[in-house]
Amino acid sequence: MKKLLIPLIAIFALTATANAQDKMSKKGHHSKHQKGMMAKQLNFSEDQKKQAKAINEDSRKKMQELNKNESITVKVQRDRKAAILKERKTKMDGLLTAEQKTKMAQLKAERKVKKEEGYAKRLDKMKTNLSLTDEQVAKLKTQRAATMARAEKIKNNESLSREQKKEQMMALKTEAKDQHSKIFTPEQLKKKEEMKKSRGDRSRVKK
Repeated sequence: MKKLLIPLIAIFALTATANAQDKMSKKGHHSKHQKGMMAKQLNFSEDQKKQAKAINEDSRKKMQELNKNESITVKVQRDRKAAILKERKTKMDGLLTAEQKTKMAQLKAERKVKKEEGYAKRLDKMKTNLSLTDEQVAKLKTQRAATMARAEKIKNNESLSREQKKEQMMALKTEAKDQHSKIFTPEQLKKKEEMKKSRGDRSRVKK
């Protein structure tokens, strides 16, 4: 039995590692794609592209050196990482012309509009599938607006460390989920879970 367990544990460990690496790879690829799209949308000059590449490379090297430093505490390492990211953002912002900054603000506003349109569609679908009342829909909208306002406040609070922001965001997410659930009736919550499970099953079948 023990002989069988050892290779099984090894397989699970390798699978978990492979999955984690795959997620990190996808996340890095997505981030790189976003940066490329942003440079294209803002019409970066060749000089800006070179400077942006140099800034990213400098930031990457600083992160690598920081990760090698085992003589500092986890908190100090987190704070220094946050400082490196802040420095990178400041340098990147400094590359932009006034027109590009205006364009970036416009692109952000457009993404926000699309996000709101997507939420409105999901809410309409939820209203139909769960037979929500107009009062429930209004409560969901009000609760979401309040949660987003608090999230934005946490995000823009410069007195908080990156870790503190993360902790407060997680707490806000949990609180919002609890408030969200209270808006539904027990029957609606049950149906909502069944629909969620059904979507998960269909997703596994496709894979």
